[in-house]
Amino acid sequence: MKRIAVLTVVLGAAFCAWALLPAPYATPLPAPPADDDMENPRYLLAGQADEAIAAGDYEAAAARLLEAISLAPDDPSNVLLLSNLGMVYSCQDRDSLALATLDEALRRAPAMTTVHANRARVLLKMGRDGEAFGAYGRVLQSDSLNAEARYYHGMIALYGGDAATAAADFGVLRDTDPLGLPTARAMATLLSLTGRDSDAVPYFQRLITEEPLAEYYAALAGCYLSEGRLTEASATLGDAFARYPADPELYYYRAWLRRDQFRLDDARADARRAVELGFPRRRAEQLFNDR
Repeated sequence: MKRIAVLTVVLGAAFCAWALLPAPYATPLPAPPADDDMENPRYLLAGQADEAIAAGDYEAAAARLLEAISLAPDDPSNVLLLSNLGMVYSCQDRDSLALATLDEALRRAPAMTTVHANRARVLLKMGRDGEAFGAYGRVLQSDSLNAEARYYHGMIALYGGDAATAAADFGVLRDTDPLGLPTARAMATLLSLTGRDSDAVPYFQRLITEEPLAEYYAALAGCYLSEGRLTEASATLGDAFARYPADPELYYYRAWLRRDQFRLDDARADARRAVELGFPRRRAEQLFNDR
């Protein structure tokens, strides 16, 4: 009954942090000679596109990129412009067009890691996890230390039942960036989903210190409850409810806590409230069916 649904965060908010902000995907053109900086219209348009992306004006960004491409349709550097354009389309939720644009970039430059990474991001956003897994695998073939690819390749593997691949990917993250938040997310998820709740606790503790999300509080409470550490679970849930008084999973875990404290009336009340807020009824009922 322990929490296994951290995916909302690790493949949701984390994806947005890596793939939907301008900086991670906006790949600038190679710098032209200094004397040409103010004269080359393609570079001026690319710069205007970067400014529009930073301002969240994706329609203007797409227009500038398309104009820059049209000025020299066969220029090899258009691959970078197409890669950026694909991600701009994705930010507009025009994901099919984004994918087609990235496919065209790959047709022109099949080995370009940046384009494979952007294509993987779009596939993941579209829910096409198997294809995203393959795309991230291609990134890792050319850049085995790519942190983003290791993270999502491992997460997709883990939620697909391949804990060994996930452990290998997350081991690279742990070795190369032991203090990084993506590493903490990855290791917390791996350890909790493979029944090593005690080992997962320090990672979740760090996450709620730096990213105090309801999902992480619930996951940490679930680890404590699985270990029978009711005092720590109670303290964690107290802190969580102070921040998130209407989160259904927190009510579920407090129902579990109160059940184990033999406060059955309170436990059933919390379970009912969890269901009212959207928690799966069957899972809430299992708290009492399993006893």
